[in-house]
Amino acid sequence: MADSAPNPTQARGGTEPAPGPAQTRGGTDTPPAPRPVPGRGGTDPADGQRGGAGEVYNRIAMLRVERGISRRQLAEALGVHYQTVGYLERGEFAPSLHLALRLARFFEVPVEVIFSIEPFPRLGDTPTTKPDQTT
Repeated sequence: MADSAPNPTQARGGTEPAPGPAQTRGGTDTPPAPRPVPGRGGTDPADGQRGGAGEVYNRIAMLRVERGISRRQLAEALGVHYQTVGYLERGEFAPSLHLALRLARFFEVPVEVIFSIEPFPRLGDTPTTKPDQTT
């Protein structure tokens, strides 16, 4: 009978596979499996407010469409999987600081134009002021 080294799962005594690059510190910008989006039906015990302390809003989809770029093209330019762009756009994955800065550089805008911790106002919701029309 030949001795064989236990695989990483057996060595830890669990049934889960060893963490991949996306699950380890310093891994890639590939998102984990989709998880519930914060602020959609729950509270965060850390701050007691709906939405949680970690919710980040973004305008990635608007900027991408405005420039006529596909998710795949944006992903290639950023060096990430195209599904990552979809996760980011839907708010299912918060980008690393490095990826957020690469997005800002790609779109040639400050990072604050793309990301916010407050919801962005809808474009049609802002009241327009008309010049005084007294004659």
